[in-house]
Amino acid sequence: MSGKGAPKLAVRDCADLRVAVVAASWHDTVMDGLLAGARRAADELGVPEPTVLRVPGSFELPVAARALAARGYDAVVALGVVIRGGTPHFDYVCQGVTQGLTQVSVETGVPVGFGVLTCDTEAQAVDRAGLPGSTEDKGHEAVTAAVATAVALRDVVPAPARTGGPAGEATP
Repeated sequence: MSGKGAPKLAVRDCADLRVAVVAASWHDTVMDGLLAGARRAADELGVPEPTVLRVPGSFELPVAARALAARGYDAVVALGVVIRGGTPHFDYVCQGVTQGLTQVSVETGVPVGFGVLTCDTEAQAVDRAGLPGSTEDKGHEAVTAAVATAVALRDVVPAPARTGGPAGEATP
């Protein structure tokens, strides 16, 4: 079962963090649940209302996440859903999104919460979207993980090294 063994994160002192959420637009019901979970997590953590940017699909998440990371956000959360179809398209999109978001995080030093559902069926996506009756809330989990990482980094890495350009270079 996905989510089994997840850590219990105790995150404090988050009110000064700037968080952005970039969300795909496909699968309205699933995306509405993911966004609601992301907003609920930010509220529970004491993070001011996150900036939300909508993009057409999951493949567009990395470029938008990169732009937000370059604008001084302490954490960026990517939300999307890709549901397997009858062609290899699923594999290409999932691989591209995963590699792209990883690259954004590593190159900028800004934590990127991974809230991209990669499911075989729409029912699996709904079950992870934080909707009434869902067994998981991946939008909430992605924000919590990104903010917890931002707090951990804040304690050990000076802010200019965490924001902006390639390889952690600060941007003006």
